[in-house]
Amino acid sequence: MNNSLRYPVLLVHGMGFRDDQLIGYWGRIPRALGRAGATLFYGNQDSNASIETNGAHLARRIEEILAQTGAEKVNIIAHSKGGLDARYAISSLGMGDRVASLTTMSTPHHGSKTVDLLLRVPDCLVRFAGFCTDCWFRLLGDKKPHSYSVFHALCTRSAEVFNQNNPDDPRVYYQSYSFAMKHPFGDILMWLPALAVWAIEGENDGLLSPASTRWSNWKGVCRGVTGRGISHCDEVDLRRHRFTKRSGDGVSDITHVYLDALSELSRRGL
Repeated sequence: MNNSLRYPVLLVHGMGFRDDQLIGYWGRIPRALGRAGATLFYGNQDSNASIETNGAHLARRIEEILAQTGAEKVNIIAHSKGGLDARYAISSLGMGDRVASLTTMSTPHHGSKTVDLLLRVPDCLVRFAGFCTDCWFRLLGDKKPHSYSVFHALCTRSAEVFNQNNPDDPRVYYQSYSFAMKHPFGDILMWLPALAVWAIEGENDGLLSPASTRWSNWKGVCRGVTGRGISHCDEVDLRRHRFTKRSGDGVSDITHVYLDALSELSRRGL
């Protein structure tokens, strides 16, 4: 399969992880996209910095890629909060003329009702949790972590304000994907948050519901062929292998979702 693109692809990770040479965030996905003809770059933004801080980093990163490649634009594929960082760079920082497309994979465009509930605890506890998280991610390499602001950015009210301030740029093609586990215990790594979100919001990928992640040119809810479904970890190929060799109604390998996204961009001449 050759899905050669006109513009290079910038992969933008979500919160809680970094682009690392030894332990890659994206598993087998970059290799699959590279074999399909994509020229790949990585966001390299902080794990837990604010949307504004990471958005500014991505804006600089886009400029670096364009200078390095001579391309006029980039295609962005972003997972989870990385999609919000990218939207901020496009809409608030004026990068719409340098971005051909933004593909979001399970990005909390509409926030999380579960986060709304969690933020009802005393603010001092939220600030303490943010402080501890920031200390950890500074050790891992973050320069400007600000977990407290990230927590609040993920509530539904903040998402509503963010969406008003960061509308889609008409020069950019947007597409979005949602995912869901078939039951809360489909992924041993995600069962506890999945159970909580299931009780509050219904089906989810272990963290986010389809209603939260639906955005422009929505491609629907991706579900696995097997009985476990697709978790937030599966979306970036944490286990480094396909779900099943069986074919059927659903996704058998997460790389296929990314290749489908690439095919759409290629079809549009991007």
